[in-house]
Amino acid sequence: MESASPAVCHESAVALLQVYQWGRNMMNSTAAAGSHAVLNGSRQAISLASTSSEEVVAPAGAAGEKPGVSEAAERPRRSLVIIDNRALDRECFAQSLAAHKDGMEVLAFGSIQDWNSTQHKHPPLAAILLNVGGRKISDPDVSGEIVRLKTEFGAIPVIVLADTEELSQILKALECGARGYIPSSVGIDVCAGAISLALAGGIFVPASSVLAVRQSLASGGEATPPMGGMFTVRQAEVVEALRRGKANKIIAYELNLRESTVKVHIRNIMKKLKATNRTEVAYKINDLFPADFPPPAFNKSASWQRQG
Repeated sequence: MESASPAVCHESAVALLQVYQWGRNMMNSTAAAGSHAVLNGSRQAISLASTSSEEVVAPAGAAGEKPGVSEAAERPRRSLVIIDNRALDRECFAQSLAAHKDGMEVLAFGSIQDWNSTQHKHPPLAAILLNVGGRKISDPDVSGEIVRLKTEFGAIPVIVLADTEELSQILKALECGARGYIPSSVGIDVCAGAISLALAGGIFVPASSVLAVRQSLASGGEATPPMGGMFTVRQAEVVEALRRGKANKIIAYELNLRESTVKVHIRNIMKKLKATNRTEVAYKINDLFPADFPPPAFNKSASWQRQG
């Protein structure tokens, strides 16, 4: 694949910044109301019925049933389909996401073909969330799948969920027609907000990648990837904190992250380094990137001097 010219990269970076700013405004304006989750009896399909503190929907024929509340009103209006070939991951994710998507039936399938064969049993499709895990968007199989989904479903937004926050992968996903790119390091609230943004016509991209673009534009050239491009900007910050022996709570506080998000970053860092614990991470980082972490200078004024 031929590399893009500096002018094209610059234009893509500016466009990405504009998309991100517009997306933040859209997310602020589409804050969701509270919802009540109700399992519909299926392990994979989860229905949500919106209720308020002043209205409780009673079963048909029950005493105190309020007039004007029909069974159709309780049914989900649209379907949100998760595509992931890992059964446990997709089912757990579907149940977590269901509690945040009012008026939607969240469904999990191993492939889009599975959805096509059962779609007549469910409400109309609203969006597709494709979880590629640790695979690269630049992989022809992955990029081809995004393009096929976009071609087959037209105006239905296709949103990518992935383990990496690399800017090149985000841009590739958007090139293929994705209407959002959600890294697995974000929390479920952000994920639900990103889906709402796509449904409203926006595009979600992670803030860490946008910050890298901003640094690149400010310096007038390409951003220097941290530690040889092995880590994202945020992961590099976590690596530096680990190297200094900081606890997860301290890292979360200093980087303004949730502790659960810090744990996800650490897990991804350990996977990249093939390390089994935090100490091994620090050792391997110092060994691989000595120039990035020079040894501390010796303070002569604080040294002991023997008295004769």
